[in-house]
Amino acid sequence: MIEQEYIFLIILSYLTGAFPSAVLIGKIFFKTDVREFGSGNAGATNTFRVLGKKAGIPVLILDIFKGWLAVNYIFFISSLSNNLDLVFEQQLVFGIAAVIGHLFPIYTGFRGGKGIATLLGLLVGIQPTAALLSSLVFIIIFFISRYVSLSSIFAAIAFPIIIYFLSDSTDVSLIIFSIFVPLLALITHQKNIERLLKGEEVKVKFK
Repeated sequence: MIEQEYIFLIILSYLTGAFPSAVLIGKIFFKTDVREFGSGNAGATNTFRVLGKKAGIPVLILDIFKGWLAVNYIFFISSLSNNLDLVFEQQLVFGIAAVIGHLFPIYTGFRGGKGIATLLGLLVGIQPTAALLSSLVFIIIFFISRYVSLSSIFAAIAFPIIIYFLSDSTDVSLIIFSIFVPLLALITHQKNIERLLKGEEVKVKFK
């Protein structure tokens, strides 16, 4: 029964992450499919770029919430283990399933975003202090460079370093996962990296 619950919650986590907030908000309130403009991604950054902050802020909040919610599905398991390492590993599985859902959403033909906001929600759910410090790195790089992509990459790279210095945990799963974070950012931002190297990446204009 517990195994069935676990499998169900993994699927639910994926479906939660796959919730197409950018597509729905764009189509319902702005009559626009954000995937047809800008970078073509169904994420918060492209929503800000195409539709502005009135659409971008709700999308960002929802995408972060998806990752946080998936991690907290752990509390729906009827017989929660007393083994904290096992609970943490289960939370990681749920959170990663949500990120995969955001990257490849079944609802919209598997055309999703880059997963950074949903990944942030995951991090807030399992390591809030490290997530906050990584967010500060993002903010600093963003105000210096005005590149969202570069800021996301730096914040992701900072995460395993922050975990190394601040976490008292010796959990191998946390260490491996912390390394996974910058790898995901680098993989999903390949085109951005190419544009950065060519000087073609679009900067955010502060108003």
